[in-house]
Amino acid sequence: MEIIKNLREQSGAGIVDCKTALTEAGGDLTVAMEILRKKGIAKAGKRAERETSQGIIKAWVSPDQRRGHLIELRAETDFVARNEQFQGLADNILQVLVDHQPSDLAGLLNLSLGSQTVREAVDNLSGVIGEKIVLSNCATLTSQGTVAAYLHAGGSIGVLVAISQAESGDLAKDIAMQIAASNPRYLTPDQVPMTEIEKEKEIYREQLSQEGKPAEIIEKILAGKINRYFTEVCLTKQEFIKDEQQTIEQILGGAVIEKYYRFQL
Repeated sequence: MEIIKNLREQSGAGIVDCKTALTEAGGDLTVAMEILRKKGIAKAGKRAERETSQGIIKAWVSPDQRRGHLIELRAETDFVARNEQFQGLADNILQVLVDHQPSDLAGLLNLSLGSQTVREAVDNLSGVIGEKIVLSNCATLTSQGTVAAYLHAGGSIGVLVAISQAESGDLAKDIAMQIAASNPRYLTPDQVPMTEIEKEKEIYREQLSQEGKPAEIIEKILAGKINRYFTEVCLTKQEFIKDEQQTIEQILGGAVIEKYYRFQL
């Protein structure tokens, strides 16, 4: 096992490929490394520092709309991201997440996928393709209300959202689309840190002062400026993308957005 560990560190290949290469090499680490290099499996290790800006985000929502999952599998190039093996791996990892519902990404990586772990499956495909592949994110949402998912531009942006109102798939889907389009930084104004609010006020004061506004007038204008700022950064205060005459808060009615995740490649 120590030799396998050393070979994995040197080559970046998965444990299955390392075991196979060591068997062929009669346990010789140097020869095993040569075998992996000849097969192109050791290339992934050399690409460890490369940027993975392409990939796919996939989503799953249960038939009763009470549970949903997101995964983000990244690669270096769009060519690999469209590869059938890459897409198949993403589907298989999503199924593992659905079946076992681990609490975090580390837990997902350590779960079994066939005869290997998810981590090993990712490493092995990386070695076979010769390009860095990373399972970079996953998310799970459950609700007694409604869970919805939205994938934009072929899976370059993925959103998972839960709202408190049951059997409201269309509404939850609209909220997910809003999140994908606007990328809000906060859900509600009370989540905006006071330090950030004070910083915005400082900027507005300076702008208004340069316009020649009196100090007493400036303070009255600030409230409106801050409210306008909330419409930019807070989801519930944003204009609805399908109807700018309404805010998200208004289309929600009495429903509450419980939580959301937004992944973007």
